[in-house]
Amino acid sequence: MASQAKPVILILGGGFGGLEAAFYLRMHLKDRADIALVSDQAHFLFKPNSIYIPFGLDPERLKIPLDRPTRRKGIAFVQARAREIDPTAKRVNVDGQSLAYDFLVVATGAGMRPEEVPGLREHAHSVWTPDDMLRLRGEFSNLVEQAKRGQRRQVLFLVPQNNKCSGPLYEMGLMLDTWLRGKKARNMVSIAWATYEEGYIQAFGPRLHEMVTEEFRRRGIEGHTRYLVERVEPRDVVFRDGQRLPFDLLVVFPPYVASTAFPGLPADERGFIAADLASRQVAGHPDIYVAGDASDFPVKQAFLAFLQADAAAEHIASRVLDKAPSLVFEPTSMCIMEQFDKATFAQVPLRLTGVPEKPVEVRPDLTALYRVGSSKMWRVGKKFLGGYLGWRFRAGNPFHAGAPWRCIDVALKVMTRLLAR
Repeated sequence: MASQAKPVILILGGGFGGLEAAFYLRMHLKDRADIALVSDQAHFLFKPNSIYIPFGLDPERLKIPLDRPTRRKGIAFVQARAREIDPTAKRVNVDGQSLAYDFLVVATGAGMRPEEVPGLREHAHSVWTPDDMLRLRGEFSNLVEQAKRGQRRQVLFLVPQNNKCSGPLYEMGLMLDTWLRGKKARNMVSIAWATYEEGYIQAFGPRLHEMVTEEFRRRGIEGHTRYLVERVEPRDVVFRDGQRLPFDLLVVFPPYVASTAFPGLPADERGFIAADLASRQVAGHPDIYVAGDASDFPVKQAFLAFLQADAAAEHIASRVLDKAPSLVFEPTSMCIMEQFDKATFAQVPLRLTGVPEKPVEVRPDLTALYRVGSSKMWRVGKKFLGGYLGWRFRAGNPFHAGAPWRCIDVALKVMTRLLAR
């Protein structure tokens, strides 16, 4: 795979973190290293935009084949699943193959474990895979048909404990309200919301909570916080305090776990790999890095995955080039929440708290960078960024680096001044 004169950099995972790291490394190292990408899928899936599938989007439009951009950039592509890492021998078992590395980036992502909540798998509709979203499309269509026949229905959105990124579920709840109004069916469908969090989208601070509270009030959505789920029955969710909420359709974002466990690496009880915050180096293993949802950073989100991947790749590149790294991971979430009639932008600088019940908070020394705003214009921004990501990844370039991103960063700063506070 590589000549002995060059370091071998192996990247596990073909999602946001893995592709960003691979393309960032190639951009900065050029031909100074041999780079290989391992993914069990032949394509990259733009998962954040899977929220549109229940409302009619073809899932195939969210896929980017990996063979062409990797070949274009001279990155070896191995379609297989990473099974085991031997940090002593510096080798990875990949579906029967043994691949050597000098530097390793683990970006294998997260998975769902609905069985943690009794009855959740049997009675709820998850929002994780394109197939899940296609099944939900059928359920949403049924709601409209039933409403037109005069049948009342109750939809309940649920965020259980140990979910690490509830934002997309909030988007879908707000989108469903707008969509049903457009179908003249909203008056026959009640929408309720329950979350274990102390506040809505708790990780992103009080301004997002206030925005969601106001949107729920405006739209007639019944919201509940600090609702710790105990079990799910065929028509009710039962909570630890004895409360019950009924449903005809239950939509849930299940508890998170690491998608792949690597016993040779330090990890928490859910399999997320422990790493130095700034460099993303795995604890005790300086030649192994982790980025994105596979890491122990408590918020799982695409933009944070980009930042982690850039930091890990920059650290590796600086070691190959024998220079000081020019950036580190400074967690700042950036997202645009779709609502169909408008969208909400949020920029949230974060810091770790060390408190398990509330592991992150808005950085008090960077409140000037904490921005939230809603506008129809943010829908345009969301569509533009989605198109930009596809263009960059199809060309084998990193999303969050280079001259194009610097131009977008300037445009975002202007928009936040005008459309956020």
